[in-house]
Formats: sequence, C-alpha cells, structure tokens
Amino acid sequence: MKTKKSARKFAASGKLKKAIEARHKHQQIKKKIESRRGRKGKATARGNENSKRTGKAPLHPSNAKSDEEDEEDLDEDVDMQEGKAGGHDLSESEDEVDGGASQDENEDSDDSAGEEDDASFASLDELEDDGEAHLMELSKLAEKDPEFYKYLQENDQELLDFKPDAVDAISDEEMEEGIPEDDEDEETPILTQDILRGWQKALLEHRSLRAFRKLLIAFRAAAYANDENANLAWTINNSTVFDKVVTTALKYAPVVLDHHIPYRTLPDGKYKPPIQSTKQQSLTRLTCSFFNSILHLLSQITDAQMLVLCITESTKLVPYVVGNRKVIKAYLKACLGLWSSPNVDGERDGDEEAGDGADKVRIAAYLGMRRIAMAHDESLLDAVLKGTYLTLVRNCKSTSVHSLPAINLMKNTAVDLYSIDPAASYQHGFGYIRQLAVNLRNTLKAKPNTKENAKEGKEKSKSTQEPYKQVYNWQFVHCIDFWSMLLSRNCAPTDGGEESELQPLIYPLVQVTLGGVKLVQTARYYPLHLHLLRALQTLSHSTRVYIPLAPYLVPIITTVSTIQKPKSSTLKPLDFDVLIRVPSAYLKTKILVEGICDEALYLLAEWAADVQMSVAFPETMVPVVVGLKRCLKIVKEGGKGDGKVTKGIKTLVERIEEGREWSIARRRTINFGPADRSQVDKWERQIKVHETPLGKYTTVLNKARERNRRLLEKARQGKGEYLDQ
Repeated sequence: MKTKKSARKFAASGKLKKAIEARHKHQQIKKKIESRRGRKGKATARGNENSKRTGKAPLHPSNAKSDEEDEEDLDEDVDMQEGKAGGHDLSESEDEVDGGASQDENEDSDDSAGEEDDASFASLDELEDDGEAHLMELSKLAEKDPEFYKYLQENDQELLDFKPDAVDAISDEEMEEGIPEDDEDEETPILTQDILRGWQKALLEHRSLRAFRKLLIAFRAAAYANDENANLAWTINNSTVFDKVVTTALKYAPVVLDHHIPYRTLPDGKYKPPIQSTKQQSLTRLTCSFFNSILHLLSQITDAQMLVLCITESTKLVPYVVGNRKVIKAYLKACLGLWSSPNVDGERDGDEEAGDGADKVRIAAYLGMRRIAMAHDESLLDAVLKGTYLTLVRNCKSTSVHSLPAINLMKNTAVDLYSIDPAASYQHGFGYIRQLAVNLRNTLKAKPNTKENAKEGKEKSKSTQEPYKQVYNWQFVHCIDFWSMLLSRNCAPTDGGEESELQPLIYPLVQVTLGGVKLVQTARYYPLHLHLLRALQTLSHSTRVYIPLAPYLVPIITTVSTIQKPKSSTLKPLDFDVLIRVPSAYLKTKILVEGICDEALYLLAEWAADVQMSVAFPETMVPVVVGLKRCLKIVKEGGKGDGKVTKGIKTLVERIEEGREWSIARRRTINFGPADRSQVDKWERQIKVHETPLGKYTTVLNKARERNRRLLEKARQGKGEYLDQ
C-alpha cells in the first residue's frame, strides 16, 4: 500500500521518531504506575485485614495516596500533553505510517498545529539534549532574574559552570536514585546532598519538571519532619541538608514555574494567573501542595532569617495559586499573623539585631499581603483591606515603648495597602469611620454621669465605665491616627487639581476626632487630647484643609499653666508618645505641667506655621494672641505657674506677632481682593513655610525635640545618658 504524502512528510521532518520515542516512554511510565499501584493495593488490602482483626481503623486514611503516586500522576498529566508531537496524536501518527486516513489538504494545518504545540509545551527530553540552548539560557539568567543569579553565585557557583560538551543529560536511573518504592519492608531513604545536587543541576540546566516535583516532595518531608504521624518520602537527619532543601525549593520554584507557566503582568502593576491549560492545571495543583507545606513550616519555625526567606520566596508564587481561594486565604492569614507578631524577647530587651530581624519579618509579611492585593481580583483586595484593618485594631489595645515601633510600622504599611485602590478603600473607610462615630454617640449618651464622676475623681461603676471606654482607649487613638495618615497621603493637593476619591472622608473624620476631644475635658486626659489633635494637625498640614485647633489647644495651655504652685517631684519624665491618661502620682506636679505645656505649645506653633501661608493669617491669630496674653496675665497677677512654662508662652506670642507683621507687609503688595480665589490661591502657593518666622521657629523646636528623643532612648536602653527634669 502506498504511503500518503502527509505521512512521508511527517517522517522526513524527524517528528515521527520523536513521537515514537515519546510514546514508548509513556508506555514505560504507565507500566511502572500500574506495578506500583498493584503493590500499593496489596499493602492496603493487608492493612484492611489487620484493621478488621484488631478492630482499629487505618492510621492515615488521608494519606492513602502516597507522595510517589502524586509525582507519577503529574508525570501522566505532563507527558500526556507532551505526547502530541507536531500536532498529531501518537496513535494517529502510527496509523499514518501504515497508510492512515489523513488527507493531503490537511498538510499545512497539521504542520502549523505542530509548531504551536511545540511552542506551548516544549518536550523535557528535547531540553535535556540541547546543551547549547541551556548554556545560552544560563548566560541570560543574570539579566532575567538577577536576584536568583546572585543567590547561585553565593551558594552554588559550580552549577553556573555548565559545559554542554562535558555534562551528560541526567538519565532516568539517576533521577530515580533514592526514590522509595512502595515496599513496606523497606525503610524511608535518607536524603543526601548528592541527591539534592542532581536535582539542582536538572532544574538549572533543563528546568526539569520531574526534578522539580521530587524537590517539592523532599521539601514536604522537611516541613513535616517533626510530625510523627506524617507519611513522608524522605528522612532528613542533617540540619545542613534541611536548610539546603528548604532554601533550594524556595529559590528554584519561582524560576521553574516562570519558565513553564508564566503569569501575565498588567500595565497598572496588577497581574493575572497563567493561561489555563493541562500543564498549568497540573503545576498549579503541585504549587498548591507546596504552599500547604510552606504554611506548615511557617507555623513551626521561629528563626527570623528563615521566616523572611519563606515569606519572600513564597510571595513570588502567589500569582500561580491566586485562583485557589482556600490556599490564598490561609496564606493571607499567615501573613497577617506574622505582620502583627508581638515583639521577640531580644527586641523587648533592646537587642537591636533581634529588633531588626522582627521588623524584617513584618515587612516581608506585608509584601506578601500586598502581592495578594495586587491580583486582578477585587474580592482579594477587599479581603486584604478588611483583614489588615481588623488585625491592626486588635493589636493596638495597649501601647508601650516596646510595642509602639511595631504599631507604627503596621500603620505605615496599612496606609500603603489602602492607597492601592482609593475607590475600594473609600468603602472600607466610610464604614469604619462610621463605626467610630457610633461609638462616640453611645459614649455621649452616657456622658453626664461619666463627666461628673471624672471631675470628682471618684471610682465609677462598671456600667458607667463601659461606654466611656469605647472612645478613651488606645484603639480609638490609633484608628484616628491611621485614617489621618491615609487621608494625608492620598488627599494632598496636586498640580492637576484632581480631587482624591477619599477626600469626602476628611470632614466626618475631623468631626469624630473633635467630638472625642470635647468628651471629657480634664487634665488627666490631656495626653489623649494631644494625640487626637496631633493627628488632625498632620491631616491639616498635608491636605491644606483648615482645621481650627487653637480653640482646643489654648484652653489646655491656660488650665495647666495656671495651676497654683505645682509640686516638685522626683518622678521620671513622662513619655507622652505612650501615654493617654495621666497617672495619679503626677497630678498637679511640675513634671506634668511642663510636659503638657511643652506638647501643647509645640502643636500650636506647628498649626500657626501652616496657617501663616493663608492670606487671612493676621486676622486668624487675633483670638489666639488674646487668649495666650490673658493666660500670662493670670499667671503674673496670681503669682502662679512655672517659669519655664511662662517663658515658652511668651516666646510663642512673640513669634506669632512677628508672623502677623510679616504677612501684613506681604499683603501690601497685592492688587486683588478676597473674592478673586484664583489669585488668592496662587499667592498662598508662593509662600514657603520654612521662610516664615513661625516656620523657622518650628524648625528649631523640631531639632530640640529630636535631641531629647535620642537622649530618652539612650537612657531607656541604659547607655549612660541622663535627662534633666
């Protein structure tokens, strides 16, 4: 029988030989799977008979499918896809040689389909045979993945010294070395560095999926090494091998997956998962299993360096598992836990190295959360934003000098996450700020009894305290500060004049904050008032929105500075950064008076410096100057107050008066009226804060406060520094 033209062309192209070899290889693997399943079935049957005799259930029903069967299933998925050479099914290829029913008019379509298939699913055997291609790929590795190339230079330089003429392709026998058979009489093999080195070569030179699968099985054995009930394929009894397996799997996995199933990056920085295919589905299942092993390992290790490695490298794999909601939610939960992890012992004791390690873990976890949020899926972004805010609120119930740096880091990173999509953040911000307003309203309903008892200094009943504590606590303070930071970052004036989608949240946030300041106006809670007013000052400075803070700061200065003969004390200075309620021992003491006045005068000076950029500054400062001068008069007539406080008030009044004269002198040169808003805005934008009298004054205050803060930190760490009271 005469052979068809298409069959002759297919044989002449060399694809027939490859198709037959691939089919023979597939048949061998299939026989191997059947033989192993047969042995496994006999072992399972024996186990069931034993369980019937003893009356006990099998130990591991969830592990009925061994790691080796999982690895061979992936072989089936990948090899079956690769079993089509040149666009022809293997069975159809043999029929064509014998004079099959292929038509001449399909020749061109068959050839083009073959090229597409070869491009989509490159044969692993072809990769192994093409040494020159591997050498070229290694030469481009430094450009494509410089981080991974640097890791290889530092840890596995010999793997980069690949010579195609000197290195033979890894044979099936070498790849199967050490893989345990399902024989119950054999012990689990011990993983050695030589076996691991062979996998590394196959991954680096060929991007071998078989070696990749075996490496992940070994990683699972390392992750579950302390689990006595786990059915593992390897025994790892060496810490060096353990570290090497974990590091290799985490470092090589992103490179291999990016080679076989690259994901798509969008112009806005977001990404989409890889295109659906049989190969993608098989590798995604393997990657999800890998992620579960990583999550288990994260719950077992405490070393900061290893935690950072696990989170950093697993973050690169998020695009491949973003479609699996169960895995991605578990990973998000793990990242949130590490992001909000409490301080370690070394960090609490002032160990800078331990503190840096803990911060690196938190930052790595934040980057993992951000990677999830950058997916092209709004539901994942909502889950990240909600989990971030609720975790922040839960972890700021108390604040101390040890926990404050971690809380500040959490707030800064949370602001970055909420800045990814202002439209989505608005929905969350509206609901959470509304909840703060509801808490304030509930507290205002119980305010009369609460305020009266607070003034009398009596013990309040628990029923009266509960609504009161809904506002006057660290959670309320940190929430106000967080939203102020977010709006300050996203609502700052731009050259284009476009308004941020978060701009409408400024007014309700200011109203809730000022309502909290007015709730209980006693000296004991002045530190809390100053925290809230500082948040509003930050918001006003960044957004150029006028917020009247002087009516709340001047009464604080007046009340504290007119205390008659404040008591001297040997108590240590107060750290207002970690204080919202004055301890009883500090009431009416010189330390409290000086500390409160110093903070209030500094905030008032900063606020006045920002207002000086307004054309209405001279008129705005009139009531402020009158109030401060009245305070000085009361202190002078009654012989009350503290000399240091009085000097600070006088200095601020002088600077405000100087600023008024400076603004009046500049206004004499303008030739437009207040109704011309465009000219007014242009005139105000030309003023630089650091050039104004109040701007220069606040610069001096900032330097002095920074110097005192450094001295306080050294004194806290016991480095021989002393503070003057």
